Amino acid sequence: MRTKIILDENEIPKKWYNIQADFKTPLSPPMHPQTGKPVGPADLEPIFPKELIRQEMCQDRYVDIPGEVRDILTLWRPSPLFRAHNLERALKTPAKIYYKYEGVSPPGSHKPNTAIAQTYYNMKEGIERIATETGAGQWGSSLAFATQLFGLECKVYMVRGSYDQKPYRKMMMQVWGAECVPSPSPDTNSGRAILAKDPNTPGSLGIAISEAVEDAATHDNTNYSLGSVLNHVCLHQTIIGQEAQKQLAMDEATADIVIGSAGGGSNFAGIAFPFVKDNIDKKTETEIIAVEPAACPSLTKGLYAYDFGDVAGLTPMLKMFTLGHDFIPPSIHAGGLRYHGMSPLVSKLHADNLITATSVHQNKVFEAAVIFARAEGIIPAPESAHAIRVVIDKALECKKTGEEKTILFNNTGHGHFDLSSYEAYFAGTLPDYEYPAELIAESLKKLPHVA
Repeated sequence: MRTKIILDENEIPKKWYNIQADFKTPLSPPMHPQTGKPVGPADLEPIFPKELIRQEMCQDRYVDIPGEVRDILTLWRPSPLFRAHNLERALKTPAKIYYKYEGVSPPGSHKPNTAIAQTYYNMKEGIERIATETGAGQWGSSLAFATQLFGLECKVYMVRGSYDQKPYRKMMMQVWGAECVPSPSPDTNSGRAILAKDPNTPGSLGIAISEAVEDAATHDNTNYSLGSVLNHVCLHQTIIGQEAQKQLAMDEATADIVIGSAGGGSNFAGIAFPFVKDNIDKKTETEIIAVEPAACPSLTKGLYAYDFGDVAGLTPMLKMFTLGHDFIPPSIHAGGLRYHGMSPLVSKLHADNLITATSVHQNKVFEAAVIFARAEGIIPAPESAHAIRVVIDKALECKKTGEEKTILFNNTGHGHFDLSSYEAYFAGTLPDYEYPAELIAESLKKLPHVA
């Protein structure tokens, strides 16, 4: 009875999978924030390296992973696939539960899968410094780790709500040589404008993105890097699902249900896209579920429309499920899921009915996290625990029906720096906040008009 399914280092995928090649209709193009016309490569060159722009727009089914990138990925990849025998016994379910554990990376999450690639391409084009945003801090610490390896400077604008909740993430970034400031900050025009309106704002990923993009645009030696949402980020994460497919095959298993938490879309894309491909190819009929917080429900309550990726309107407009670019989510304890929009790729899959989406409340999420930790030993990040909540619900459904379904989920990182969130849960002080429909409707009125 095997618990860990391990691949050899030489089985790290040699290519990323690009789901754009398998869409029946093309992805709607990003639109320029000033002209309202489709964005071309030249429009993105001030803040992105040429190769990442090519990957953002390319239609090739597979993209080669550079050898230098694969060499660094061997520090933690291939990541293990676990069979959750103890959780199955605790739930008394006939379901088989597997999880891909991305917490084995040095920063403790799935984020370095794209941080290493993005930093590599920036380094190859002579960029000396990268600016970025971070929510819970997993992306910021991952980019700090990557830039240190390649000798680049890094500045991280961290959502203030998370900056206050998670000081140890900030310290990780400092250990790896990055500068981390709370966002909104007095360091940028966009940050100063927001602080003038609301000095006590908890911030948001949209605000932090505005600051990082402005930073990159106003420094000649600096590019911008994003940890989720964009096509090339989702592309880089598909090594997770590709490895998982090999590992399930080694255990003579196939997934009936694949589950991932969803904020901007990168970890969900990483586990799900290779399985979506098999469904598109009619090889499988896997149920694929994106799980988001009820406090920030872009897929389940947002509008599928063009919107800015940031608050200040500096970024291209993307067609995605959105709650409105000036939506300020409450300071829930899953900072990595507090984003107003969803990856255009994930959004299109949802619009085309190739995936389903559901939302969950904080207390049920932490209840699931504790059940999982007591059975499997790993304390999951609050973001990952959103997926665990639905895994447990599905496993309990199997208990009622007697079905022996195989459930796979992406355990995207550990919760070692999120223990204040667990403390609040045990103290009974976590609110179950569901964002009011009237506030969402008000925010959606401010969407940009795109012909």
